[in-house]
Amino acid sequence: MMSEQPNNPLHGITLKQVVTELEARYGWNELARLIPIRCFESNPSIKSSLSFLRKTEWARTKVEALYIRTFRE
Repeated sequence: MMSEQPNNPLHGITLKQVVTELEARYGWNELARLIPIRCFESNPSIKSSLSFLRKTEWARTKVEALYIRTFRE
């Protein structure tokens, strides 16, 4: 059984959903400006971004924070 996380604004939202919704909202160029990381700047794709963000905690934290500011406030 999955534990509930009532204070986690990302509970039930996958990283793929986060990146897909941010890309749809801002586009790759604006994402690269807001969060200057190579996976958004050079030949961006959902797949390459997910691969990088799953391995790089600091970048994932920035992307998740942008998602929360954009869609959850």
